[in-house]
Amino acid sequence: MHSSFDPSLPPPTVREEDCPFCAIAAAHPPFSAINPPHPFPSNLTEPASFVVLSTPTAIAFLDILPLSHGHLLLCTRAHRPKLTDVTNPEARELGSYIRLLSAALVRATGIADWNVVQNNGAAAAQVVPHMHYHLIPRPEIRASGRYRESFTMFGRGQREELDEDEAEQLAEELRQQIADILREEEDDRERRKKHSQKL
Repeated sequence: MHSSFDPSLPPPTVREEDCPFCAIAAAHPPFSAINPPHPFPSNLTEPASFVVLSTPTAIAFLDILPLSHGHLLLCTRAHRPKLTDVTNPEARELGSYIRLLSAALVRATGIADWNVVQNNGAAAAQVVPHMHYHLIPRPEIRASGRYRESFTMFGRGQREELDEDEAEQLAEELRQQIADILREEEDDRERRKKHSQKL
């Protein structure tokens, strides 16, 4: 697939069937974000994948080499090497999920600050050539005592392997928070609708 940004470039070296994000998307079909499956199977891929959101367009899961506790990835379900390859409808949907996942991440981790990072190409630190956003919680460094986190801005820095037991619990909490937020938003829409009908 050629990049829509520079069509003179050759196709990416990683083919769709070799893409780890495509493997995760293939293993985890879309599910209702308001009523996610429970228990949720994390062992459908190797290594395990801890999916928190799966729609016909997008999928979000915990990074297996997180920069901090709660580090999420959000990508298109379809293989799109760079942001310029994403369709307009996909981009709109991804934007709404960044907001939703950010809110769920703050609730689940208790960390009020986070980065949203998106890299395009190897020179820009993109490791997997499948367009994705990083949502990276940023605990207050002095309070956390984790001074190494100050060196992990913009998706670069020291990483640790994901603890699968902790990941299972965190992914469950994130799915629950996503469902709660969506229910709260629906309730709020209903209240506003009833209020406007009274006017």
